[in-house]
Amino acid sequence: MDVPLWFALIVVGWLGVKLVRPPWWLIAVLLLGGFLLADSVLAPVIDTAVK
Repeated sequence: MDVPLWFALIVVGWLGVKLVRPPWWLIAVLLLGGFLLADSVLAPVIDTAVK
């Protein structure tokens, strides 16, 4: 069974919010921080570390 990555991320994120109940500001900071890091000079370093 092939599940698209975007769908899996949405499901895992939704379950995490429902089960752990983090504050909304923390979710916003993590999303914004991830978006900004993906377009920064650190992106190649993060990419090699993840692979």
